[in-house]
Amino acid sequence: MRILVLSFYFKPDLCAGSFRTTALVEQLKQHSGVEVDVVTTMPNRYASFSAGAKTEEKNGNVRIRRIELPSHESGMLDQIKSFKTFYQHAQALVKHEDYDIVFATSSRLFTAFLGARVAKKKKIPLYLDIRDIFVDTIKDVLSPKAVMVLKPVLSAIEKYTFSSANHINLVSKGFAGYFNERYAKVNYSWFTNGIDGEFLELPKNISNESDSEDTKRLVYAGNIGEGQGLHTILPELAGLANKGYSFRIIGDGGRKKQLVDGTTGKANMELLPPVNRQELIEEYLNADVLFLHLNDYPAFEKVLPSKIFEYAATGKPILAGVSGYAAEFIKSEVSNAEVFYPGDHKGAMEALTKLKLEHTDREAFIAKYTRSNIMKDMSNSIVELG
Repeated sequence: MRILVLSFYFKPDLCAGSFRTTALVEQLKQHSGVEVDVVTTMPNRYASFSAGAKTEEKNGNVRIRRIELPSHESGMLDQIKSFKTFYQHAQALVKHEDYDIVFATSSRLFTAFLGARVAKKKKIPLYLDIRDIFVDTIKDVLSPKAVMVLKPVLSAIEKYTFSSANHINLVSKGFAGYFNERYAKVNYSWFTNGIDGEFLELPKNISNESDSEDTKRLVYAGNIGEGQGLHTILPELAGLANKGYSFRIIGDGGRKKQLVDGTTGKANMELLPPVNRQELIEEYLNADVLFLHLNDYPAFEKVLPSKIFEYAATGKPILAGVSGYAAEFIKSEVSNAEVFYPGDHKGAMEALTKLKLEHTDREAFIAKYTRSNIMKDMSNSIVELG
């Protein structure tokens, strides 16, 4: 059986899509009689972070082909150009190949659309892994004029794409209502995000390296974009926390400049560029509190951020500005984690004071959400469809 895997991100890129697809491919390669052909991009998640990768590599029954994208930042036009390049080059790469099934993982719809087009042309089953509802999200992050122009087109693309699928996996149960209402005839599964091997069996009693024992360290690492809305919460929260907490923000994205501008002059705020995963783990272990935030948009009430899983695996206290399904999940599944409403800096400060600044044993959570186990089950469902 030959499986085509389409993913805009893959190792060594730094993002949830990369980590998820890489873990899935590791499980698919364990199946006897299976060949996996990965078509992805050269590392491109952050303009400020580059990692070496080969255009093509072969590892046993897995072939990886990476497409070079034009240099880009995080703007909408740049993203459109990048997706167009990926779409066109991917179609050229697979045109004369024979496959038994197409698997596409997608957050912004277009990789899923690419998968639908390829599967249709080759008349083979399509398995989609959906990490976000793009059409639902754009109304919250784009201007009303842009939404008026784009939504009818994107809705048509979405309908074509999801209606073409033989099976759709949704990473968040918060997506259930949206999909069941529109695409009730498709088979669904719920293989969620999980904890990667690097975050298993971490040291439990690492103290932070703050200059003063009285100053506690709050760490955020990840994308700094409109979706995270850090610029709407951190300037005020840093002011309230004052000398009690130092804020260490690691990452890059379209709203970083706004965050920098908003926190200029705040001595307890430090912004750093993206780091590799080993350095990231060290940052987590040296933190007193790990921070998570999503902007106050209705679409984000449905999502389940992958960061929750790696944060929880560290045993560190978690402060999360989320609502909807993510808030419910944290409250029910993650101990020593406090939730506040997005953008509410006073609520955030109140929640911060409730945390126990100590290591929390989350072994049951780790056992339940170890990524390799989740991806093993998902790989089985993909092979069964083929």
